[in-house]
Amino acid sequence: MLYDVWTVFWRDWVVLKRRLTKFILARMVAPMLYLVAFGWGLGRSIQVSGGSYLDFLVPGILALNSMNISFNSITPVHAERIYHKSLEEYLIAPIVPEAYVLGKVLAAVLRGLISSAIIVVLAFLFGANLQLSPLLLLVLVLNCIIFAEIGFFAAMKISTYEEMSQVNTYILLPMSFLCGTFFSTHALPALLRYFIEILPLTHTSFLLRSLAGGNGVELVSLVVLGVYAVGGFYLGSRAFRNLVR
Repeated sequence: MLYDVWTVFWRDWVVLKRRLTKFILARMVAPMLYLVAFGWGLGRSIQVSGGSYLDFLVPGILALNSMNISFNSITPVHAERIYHKSLEEYLIAPIVPEAYVLGKVLAAVLRGLISSAIIVVLAFLFGANLQLSPLLLLVLVLNCIIFAEIGFFAAMKISTYEEMSQVNTYILLPMSFLCGTFFSTHALPALLRYFIEILPLTHTSFLLRSLAGGNGVELVSLVVLGVYAVGGFYLGSRAFRNLVR
């Protein structure tokens, strides 16, 4: 199974390696705009929890960026299934279905981590104070895994390109702004806040902000992310197995 996972992952890596320069440059644009507009423009005049807004903002940018990159890295699978029919190569190949899912998810995680590394470098150049640690990397990996699995499940279930884009509109876009990325969820009305704090991106934002500030890890949030990751892999694998049948 590990060889099958590596085969799927390696194919995506070869494609990414040929476009790596364009990928890196494209991933620098949005974070730089956020850092300039909110970090330099707005952040210099705002203090949050005794620190600068820039330090508060960067973990949120890391959370939402890793979410978007990981999800969007999987969406080509939808085109392979619906339009190009190239997914059939894997359906008839003698590989374990879970190996294909895991290989695709790991390839999306790699893209998410490369993009996150770019943001960290830019953040330091902009003067942010962040404490990097293995736990912070683990949280980023979990976040990438979760949203790559969501993207894979959507690619297996959705029939048209228009419906696929609606996942971004109705799920990812609201989470990008409400899940503690740009402001604390404590500012939200109680009922909305309880709902928002169930979502995985909220827990990622909490954990990244706590770890980047040198504070301890919230075990409950870490467990929640782990449950989302396991559940997402189960749903994605099951959806792919249904295609094989």
